[in-house]
Amino acid sequence: MASLLLKPFNSSLRLLTLQRLTRSLTNAPDEKKCEDLLDKKPIFIHPTAVVHPGAILGQGVSIGPFCTVGSYAKVGNACQLYPGSHIFGDTELGDNCTVLTGAIVGEDLPGRTTIGCNNIIGHHAVIGVKCQDMKYKDYTHTAGAIVVHQFCHIGSFSFIGGGSVVSQDVPRYMMVSGERAELRGLNLEGLRRCGFSAEEIKSMRKAYQKIFIPKDAKLGGIEDRLKELEHNEELSSFPVIRSMVQSIRDSFDETRRGICKFRHWSGS
Repeated sequence: MASLLLKPFNSSLRLLTLQRLTRSLTNAPDEKKCEDLLDKKPIFIHPTAVVHPGAILGQGVSIGPFCTVGSYAKVGNACQLYPGSHIFGDTELGDNCTVLTGAIVGEDLPGRTTIGCNNIIGHHAVIGVKCQDMKYKDYTHTAGAIVVHQFCHIGSFSFIGGGSVVSQDVPRYMMVSGERAELRGLNLEGLRRCGFSAEEIKSMRKAYQKIFIPKDAKLGGIEDRLKELEHNEELSSFPVIRSMVQSIRDSFDETRRGICKFRHWSGS
């Protein structure tokens, strides 16, 4: 009996929905505007969160309970701030970043903290606090309770282990951990998850070994190893290898802090 009574109601509801949708599509000046309206995602801010009116929030941003977003912060599209996470100072988060519970990014001090796209900031991590300039690239994943020193650059597709204190640059594609973070190999699992091919990962492993675990002990310093790698026709043909070499070389610029110390680990 109930289903019979609901049928006319459901039919009317579908008709009304179709009429409204038709009017919206008819009144729109072009298809692009319709797509833009459909793609627009609302911003969610929990009632207990404190977001300064001057902060810039992208589409689809979600800010959980007891979060803080400062006046100069810029939060990219689809970023998620988990409960109790905070964004302070002149800090920019790229699109699709996740800041987990208890993490603090940036500080109300001179300087800028820049976080790229698709990064995960771990639980209770402290990023860019009491610093002047710090840069995170894209697709970086940090575990919980990590600290990153001022002026450091964290390369794309890298991973920082839990409890690490990072005082120098982390090159692209690499994994670091430790009380004074050291290179522990490539971020192999992260590379696989991000869609790098088996052939690319194999080439990166070979390159990593040539740079940090050379068979020829007389090869010289790291610049000599990078040059040898660049002249290796097989490996240098891969864009990821050229990117890795450039990331390491950039870290030895006079304005940078160098890279985290190497520690042999058979994982790579």
